[in-house]
Amino acid sequence: MRTFIVLLQKEFLQIRRNTFLPRLIIAFPILIMLIIPLIMTMDVRNVNVAVVDLDRSTTSQRIASHIEASEYLRLTHTTTEYPLAMDALEQGLVDVIVQIPDHFERDLMVSTPEQISITANAVNATKGGIGMQYIVQTIARTLVELRGEKSPTKLSELVTIENRYNPTLNYRHYMIPALMIILFILICGFLPALSIVGEKECGSIEQINVTPVSRLTFTLSKLVPYWIIGLFVLTIAMLVARLAYGLSPVGSVGAIYLGAALFILTISGFSLTIANFSETMQQTMFVMFFFIMIFMLMSGLLTPVDSMPEWAQRFTVILPPRYYIEILRSVYLKGTTITELWPNFVALGIFALCFNTLAALTYKKQA
Repeated sequence: MRTFIVLLQKEFLQIRRNTFLPRLIIAFPILIMLIIPLIMTMDVRNVNVAVVDLDRSTTSQRIASHIEASEYLRLTHTTTEYPLAMDALEQGLVDVIVQIPDHFERDLMVSTPEQISITANAVNATKGGIGMQYIVQTIARTLVELRGEKSPTKLSELVTIENRYNPTLNYRHYMIPALMIILFILICGFLPALSIVGEKECGSIEQINVTPVSRLTFTLSKLVPYWIIGLFVLTIAMLVARLAYGLSPVGSVGAIYLGAALFILTISGFSLTIANFSETMQQTMFVMFFFIMIFMLMSGLLTPVDSMPEWAQRFTVILPPRYYIEILRSVYLKGTTITELWPNFVALGIFALCFNTLAALTYKKQA
């Protein structure tokens, strides 16, 4: 135990003497949690719309005014000439063209009118597709209002809408838990591996190799400091989420910290295993970057697992971030308990045990 404590003191002393690392540990999570949720969003806004109004009626003007009033759409101009709108679309000045046919209002009152034509710039498939959906919803809402004015019962009185767990449909509430996990991956994944490889490059690890320090003790001395740092980073991230965005966990904070403790041990043990097979920092960073990209893109952090191909969904079973992101989002947004999430905690515990055991076994002492 005394040897372990001495090694821990050595690790914390190295971190404190590093003029850059302590600043990184404090500033990095604050900046990430403050800036990224503001700029990284799947919400599509500022969709530029041109309206080709061939009807020139009250209904067509009302459709254009509803488009202009939408917080997601931006009415650039209204014209009666389709070629002008198409030129703007080709130049990238317009994302969607809405063409209202002639006699639309008249035919709407007496029969089935000619359809409204919507043309979207699909170079950016996400913006074009979602922008077209916004247009369709806006037009449909306008027509429902027009019919509701002539009907004693409005559609809003027949349908009620309730958004559970995220009433405002705020994408930041979905994204912030993922950012916390990305912080763990970057800080608690890279730093332990770079610490060992750095000692290999400068030769100081040879002084450890000639001592009777066991492989398990040495591995734990590398894990514990970054485990503590990871919990500290989580605390900072949660405070920033609460103060900056008003997002606080609905469920137990203890469940979040328990999951974080297991996930940090998992990702740190994984990084130490890679470091044991690496000789240079460049080699370690390239290998870690490869796996981190897989963790971030295929674990449900940025895109839902259910939207992936079936083979990819099966592959995510062996990715540790998948289990912690489900814990974090469930506890934060839904208030789910540990009892309900026990399979995820068990999976993280197994990953932590396997990776840390592998890290201890693969560390080779060479005198």
